[in-house]
Amino acid sequence: MHAQDAPDRWGWDAGGVTSHPARLIRRAAAAAAVGVPVGLVVRATWGLPAAIGAGRRGPLPEVTGSPQFSDGTFRNRLPGPVIPAVSARSGLLRQTHRERDRGRPIGPVPLVCPEFPARAGELAATWLGHSTVLLEVDGRRVLVDPVWGDRVSPSPLFGPRRLHAPPGPIDDLPDVDAVLVSHDHYDHLDMPTVQALLHRTRAPFVVPLGIGQHLRAWGVPAERVVELDWDQSVVVAGLTLTCTEARHFSGRWFGRDDTLWCSWAVHGPRHRVFFGGDTGYTPAFAGIGARLGPFDLTLLPIGAYDPAWREVHMDPEEAVRAHGDLGGDVLVPVHWATFNLAFHPWAEPVRRLLVEAARTGARVAVPRPGERVDVLDPPEVQDWWTDVGSAEDRPVPPRPAVSGWGARAVPGARGARRRAAPRPGRSDRRS
Repeated sequence: MHAQDAPDRWGWDAGGVTSHPARLIRRAAAAAAVGVPVGLVVRATWGLPAAIGAGRRGPLPEVTGSPQFSDGTFRNRLPGPVIPAVSARSGLLRQTHRERDRGRPIGPVPLVCPEFPARAGELAATWLGHSTVLLEVDGRRVLVDPVWGDRVSPSPLFGPRRLHAPPGPIDDLPDVDAVLVSHDHYDHLDMPTVQALLHRTRAPFVVPLGIGQHLRAWGVPAERVVELDWDQSVVVAGLTLTCTEARHFSGRWFGRDDTLWCSWAVHGPRHRVFFGGDTGYTPAFAGIGARLGPFDLTLLPIGAYDPAWREVHMDPEEAVRAHGDLGGDVLVPVHWATFNLAFHPWAEPVRRLLVEAARTGARVAVPRPGERVDVLDPPEVQDWWTDVGSAEDRPVPPRPAVSGWGARAVPGARGARRRAAPRPGRSDRRS
């Protein structure tokens, strides 16, 4: 009854390339045979099988026993459109789609060199770009969705590349008590980052069901992996970490939805934090707020939205609505500014967020990448994104004086014909 939601074939869901690794390598060999430089082919395919993860080896007993698992895949509780997994070829096509340039900043994104106190604070959040945040909750530290990689893709040459560098090296992180992961897409689960953290910290990786297979394949000891289903909890260093519902999908290989996706509730003795991960709006937020809230801090995604993908990616107005459902006090937006994953202008998410927050009275803090927010004394919002600028802020180039049936619109001009995002596919038997 629960169809899986996925961005259309022109978007970039960071589920990445979905062809079988051996098939990709055969295609690379064929490309070399027709004149593509061998060095480029080798670099593009280097490390693909390892980065993709464990692959489908059959579901484990703890996976098949989940109420979210049926007929071989995980399901959302709300129905939605079914859109098939993309291929390696279409993944490259969507990266060259002209409208994706709208999502790039014009100038450099200002970074703050992170400054971490010697002891974790009562309640603070350091935004490290995209969805990566270092939380301080009641004297403990939790790192969520850590990604330090240059590309959110299994290939070092293809896939969305960072729009700004990491604010600081991963080796500068203080010791953390737990690492949380929301789902297995490349912009939330990054193999090199996981392997760096494996040697950098002794913290457990607390993840939704199925992701443990990826982590163990990358060398994480089984005793450092905790897999949870929705509404299950574990206590780590005095913090209660609860795996909560999200409306999304998963997949790193040629299949979809063989691992679970989630949001997270972090409860300390005195403070509570909600991390949305990557999700569409769902009425489940109200239930989470009633059971586990209210939350002193919500970290909610505001970017990579599109009308065709609303079941899996919230827009800024929906993020403010979810913040209210959760009983949130301070909202810090995530999932924007670092990777170009959709068609909207780079700064549009935060502009829309602030308009909606002003309308509803929501309290918002918008840090620069690397900036630490003391949630108990949040700073006033300072506009740092306007000086960076979005592609939409550029002057429209003059249209050339041409006439006749052969006249064509100038790419990027207001008169140019744009390819609209395809409509979601029709629901199948699962919807």
